[in-house]
Amino acid sequence: MYKEYKQLNLSQTGKEILEYWRENRIFEKSISTRPASKPYTFYEGPPSANGMPGIHHVMARTIKDIFCRYKTLKGFQVKRKGGWDTHGLPIELAVEKNLGITKDDIGKKISVEDYNAECRREVMQYTDVWNDLTEKMGYWVDLDNPYITYKNEYIETLWWILKEFYKKGLLYKGYTVQPFSPAAGTGLSSHELNQPGTYRDVKDTSIVAEFRLKKDQVHPLIPLLFETEGEDTVIIAWTTTPWTLPSNCALAIGEKITYVKVKTFNQYTFAPVSVVLAKDLVSKHFKPEGQNASFQDYKNGDKIIPWEIAGEFKGKELLNLRYEQLLPYVTNENLEANAFRVIAGDFITTEDGTGIVHIASVFGADDFRAARENGVPSVMITDEKGNELPLVDRHGKFVDEVTDFAGRYVKEEYYSDEERKDPDFRPTDVLIAIKLKEENKAFDVKKYEHSYPHCWRTDKPVLYYPLDSWFIKTTAVKDRLVELNKTINWKP
Repeated sequence: MYKEYKQLNLSQTGKEILEYWRENRIFEKSISTRPASKPYTFYEGPPSANGMPGIHHVMARTIKDIFCRYKTLKGFQVKRKGGWDTHGLPIELAVEKNLGITKDDIGKKISVEDYNAECRREVMQYTDVWNDLTEKMGYWVDLDNPYITYKNEYIETLWWILKEFYKKGLLYKGYTVQPFSPAAGTGLSSHELNQPGTYRDVKDTSIVAEFRLKKDQVHPLIPLLFETEGEDTVIIAWTTTPWTLPSNCALAIGEKITYVKVKTFNQYTFAPVSVVLAKDLVSKHFKPEGQNASFQDYKNGDKIIPWEIAGEFKGKELLNLRYEQLLPYVTNENLEANAFRVIAGDFITTEDGTGIVHIASVFGADDFRAARENGVPSVMITDEKGNELPLVDRHGKFVDEVTDFAGRYVKEEYYSDEERKDPDFRPTDVLIAIKLKEENKAFDVKKYEHSYPHCWRTDKPVLYYPLDSWFIKTTAVKDRLVELNKTINWKP
């Protein structure tokens, strides 16, 4: 006979059931009474005990528990191995915040040993809370003998796996442009960038920069581009990341796109200029009433700026045109010989901008690929060890060679709130825009709202940055992976 509950007290009932399970070792018996010859392997995807559990953990664990209990009822021996995730940046960032240090201080203000000890303490601080939740929700999992990712036996397993990849020729070191978080000090995977809330709408300074064509070059289009003595002809390219302009090494066009030369005036210096851009985008940069305005009657500061189309050509005709380096902080013979020219790009559209893309090969995946395919060298500095480095360091600051902006963060959000509230504070992109205006190298400057990726760990903007990384050649075993995947009975 079952005990009759006239006044059901779920809280008390839960305590009684848990106590019964403990005293009679029901979980342990659910394993020991099943044959070892019929195992069902379960390793819990380990939580990190440096944070408090939430309701979402209850939901996920309930689903796991259902499958394990079902398999137990079907006669399987389900050992249910628990674990703790103790590696990764969240722990390091928390420790650095608590201690008031940065990565650069490790080995200086604090020893590596003491830093590691602090990380171990930090990562396990909420284990009691997790254990309490585990018991109270009735989740059966072995936390008496957990796997812990900072233990040597776990780390050695990972090294063994990497060794096997190496022996099979699947491990290699590559140099690629990847999403990088200066605030966190690490690269980000495409999976991390695809998390909800990672992309946010921001308002950045955008610049349509003028890249001045060289008149003294041998090229079939020179007579059309420089029709009159003293004509100033430029290619204009739009960017929402002005901080990449000192690293410009090429301009990319679409070979089948139609481009035009437009005679007009610079709105900031009022100097006459001829600009090259995609024909389909003329209306985005020029007011219709300006097409009928008189060039002779134009005066400095007039709101209506005269313009007229003075030539038309296909993109492929622009290839190999050479232009002056926009911001020549770093240059050398290789750059002078092989960079600062027009190349083809398969990613060029006429949806926005000018139909011409400014290429900074070290700060964009498409840029990197296009420059490499066309033999265009990157604008880099060389350190005392002979290593090539980009003009922005891993903290997100310009290097000393970029003299006008040395030591400045390239993204406004990297500055502290206190610094940004200073009435004299100006973001680096704004300072670059001012410099280009003063040097007659800016055709248009305005705020532009667009979606930009942020680091999920720090809420700070990411940069696309050149990194040396280790990769596993998954494409080399793709067919085998697909073949093995078909042998797995996935549920759901």
